[in-house]
Amino acid sequence: MKTIPTPRYDILIAKHTGMCFGVRQAIETTEAVLKNESATILGQLAHNPTVKSRLASRGARSAPLEQSQAPTKRVIITAHGAADRDRKRWAKAGYQVTDTTCPLVKVAHAKLAKIVAAGYQPVIIGKEGHVEVRGLQGDFPNARIILSPDDISAIPHVKRIGIISQTTQPIDRVRALVNEVRKQRPEVEVAYFDTVCHPTKDRQTALHELCQQAELVLAIGGKNSNNTAQLARTARKLACQAHHIEGPNDIQPEWLDGIRKVGLTAGTSTLDESLEAVVHHLQDLASSRSPLTKQFSQIAS
Repeated sequence: MKTIPTPRYDILIAKHTGMCFGVRQAIETTEAVLKNESATILGQLAHNPTVKSRLASRGARSAPLEQSQAPTKRVIITAHGAADRDRKRWAKAGYQVTDTTCPLVKVAHAKLAKIVAAGYQPVIIGKEGHVEVRGLQGDFPNARIILSPDDISAIPHVKRIGIISQTTQPIDRVRALVNEVRKQRPEVEVAYFDTVCHPTKDRQTALHELCQQAELVLAIGGKNSNNTAQLARTARKLACQAHHIEGPNDIQPEWLDGIRKVGLTAGTSTLDESLEAVVHHLQDLASSRSPLTKQFSQIAS
């Protein structure tokens, strides 16, 4: 954890925070493609408005994954992944497909396929409608999606259940749900494969450490970033005031009244510059603007 002191409060930055390697790799791959040709991103490459705007300025077009036509011959599968049937559909339609699926999302797809091949009823712990979850369920429509104990009743009564998780779910929630499935179905063989990614786990662990000191936590990331929203919710459960923000303009000065320690964390799609901008703004609000470039390079290292 890094600390930046100001006259009004300390700014604490979580040990693990911000963009993960999977999203960074997807952006780099897409930018490399756009240097040579136009391309259409099938969905949102990462749940980050700054990334979306930047890629659009470099000529990226966009189209829904579920469509069958795009304005360019090159299409890009996002970091959240897609069902194999969607990849094949676009290729069969004559498009050149670049796949930027996060390697850890690919692991979740492989585990799900293994569960199905072994004869288990597949279950996905995740958010209904999330692009990653849609991709996981796309090739296995009989997979059930659960996110709370109330959802378990929708799982068919079978002898064997196999469970994976959306990669960005809090591991504590996942483990609790797996235990609840075993509790509600004691006669059933339940196999669980841990597919929560290490960056998500690291950020959740670092958040627990942050909340031991911070009175207020700001979770920085796109409004439709599930893992950023999870960070804010977890902070509240840990008895911290917490807000999910996209950037410095979302910060309400009254949030800082009486606060001595402000904690910062960021989702796995959040750029370093977004975190840097929030730090700058908090320093401005504390009326103690100091050169940040050197400080931030130390923080991010």
